[in-house]
Amino acid sequence: MIELEQVTKRYGRKVAVDGMNLAVQPGELFAFLGPNGAGKTTTIKMLVGLLRPNSGRVRVGGFDLATHSRQACQVLGYVPDEPTLYEKLTGREFLQFIASMYGLDDRQSRTRIEQQCAQFELHEFLDELAENYSHGMKQRLVFAAAMLHEPRVLIIDEPMVGLDPRSSRLLKDLLRERASAGVTIFMSTHTLALVEEIATRLAIVDHGRVRFCGTLEALRGDLARHDSSLESIFLSLTGDASTEPSLPAVPAEGR
Repeated sequence: MIELEQVTKRYGRKVAVDGMNLAVQPGELFAFLGPNGAGKTTTIKMLVGLLRPNSGRVRVGGFDLATHSRQACQVLGYVPDEPTLYEKLTGREFLQFIASMYGLDDRQSRTRIEQQCAQFELHEFLDELAENYSHGMKQRLVFAAAMLHEPRVLIIDEPMVGLDPRSSRLLKDLLRERASAGVTIFMSTHTLALVEEIATRLAIVDHGRVRFCGTLEALRGDLARHDSSLESIFLSLTGDASTEPSLPAVPAEGR
């Protein structure tokens, strides 16, 4: 459902993403990890069509973002790390606007909005202006908007930022449920405990390159650290070059 093939993105002389190969299959709950400046945000922006690579191919749902961006955007939902709303719209008006952007008719719009309101427990503030929302309320509304058109691919940047424990549990349960239904979920996060809890596979990137792609068990096996936390492994892989452990080369399709 998600394919990056020899993808490179430069900003002037700086190489943000360097010949990246990655493949994420239907039903995967895939975590995308890396330190600040590793190329994660640039990669996500290419996946959702906000940036074009200098070279290589990006496909979502089988559609090439360079040639069929409209079709690709119809099958994906995107939740950025900073929820942005139209402050003078109510939550309901915002969802109605998003539904119209995806071509849902009035009946579909009402049904889907009601479903998402129930899913994300939005009813108590749905008819208030967005300018009065807390960060967590905005985050829940943006998630609901991303799910309105029932996307086959969900791309999320820092999903747990600003969520209280109850909302965090609700979201984790929802992500598991969507993945079980065959939705491809690609999430970038610094919350390593979340990755250990729910991710089926993960990739660790540094300096624009994939250092590892596979399951956590495979990562521990490669490093012979069967009882190590993901935090300690992550820090060793993305730390000082003189102390970095050696890993086998990552094949184009991951593991």
